[in-house]
Amino acid sequence: MVGLTASDVPPTMAVKIFSAGVAACVADVITFPLDTAKVRLQIQGECQTTRAVRYKVVLGTITTLAKTEGPGKLYSGLPAGLQRQISFASLRIGLCDTVQEFFTTGKETSLGSKVSAGLTTGGVAVFTGQPTEVVKVRLQAQSHLHGPKPRYTGTYNAYRIIATTEGLTGLWKGTTPNLTRNVIINCTELVTYDLMKAALVKNKLLADDVPCHFVSAVIAGFCTTVLSSPVDVVKTRFVNSPPSVPNCAMTMLTKEGPSAFFKGFVPSFWRLGSWNVIMFVCFEQLKRELMKSRQTVDCAT
Repeated sequence: MVGLTASDVPPTMAVKIFSAGVAACVADVITFPLDTAKVRLQIQGECQTTRAVRYKVVLGTITTLAKTEGPGKLYSGLPAGLQRQISFASLRIGLCDTVQEFFTTGKETSLGSKVSAGLTTGGVAVFTGQPTEVVKVRLQAQSHLHGPKPRYTGTYNAYRIIATTEGLTGLWKGTTPNLTRNVIINCTELVTYDLMKAALVKNKLLADDVPCHFVSAVIAGFCTTVLSSPVDVVKTRFVNSPPSVPNCAMTMLTKEGPSAFFKGFVPSFWRLGSWNVIMFVCFEQLKRELMKSRQTVDCAT
């Protein structure tokens, strides 16, 4: 769905899944501080205490975190984040082509089949990787919520404590808002990227190479951030608090106003936009190189 290789031979499902997983992990490592800043800005206002640290703008949040809690805090929850990307990206991006073929009835791929594939793979990815999302968010947010003594000392400690104190269902907390968020992200991100890249190549504005992938990824990142931001904020708040999803959303609306649903929008775009650029460029290039290597091996044998 997200591009053809340089050769006439399309990439296999294994190549797509592997390329998507590796590319997503590379993108996550580079952009993770932006994700941590986004989480801190989103939960700001959830705990109104005089000792609470106030964060302002993206770079200010990153600087404040590094000064008050150490640079390492910017990568708190990274192992869970990488586990999340391996499951999420491999399924929602790597399998999207295969699922899309299932929904395609004619020779031409319709917008409906693209959306259906995004809905399906996004939903499967959430149910599979939700525990990693819960742990990642808890680790990113815990200092802000619980003072100097953290609830969790590390990724696997967080898995154990959540499972023992909240039950196994605690690891799937926030599945509904996260499912909504990921369905929006999956459909918007992949469909927008695919359509933009096709339009740029078809109109001969750019060749199917890195500049085309870069522009398509930035536009897809912006559209995705606009549509997913309200659900993303509610999801982050809900994972860290006991009320129901509707109660969480209503509390945000009444106490903080409609703008609360777009808290952390700038770091969300920085994160999602840069993540998309790194992931899609790496994904496209890695697919091509793997297929070239495979063809070389086949020719040699």
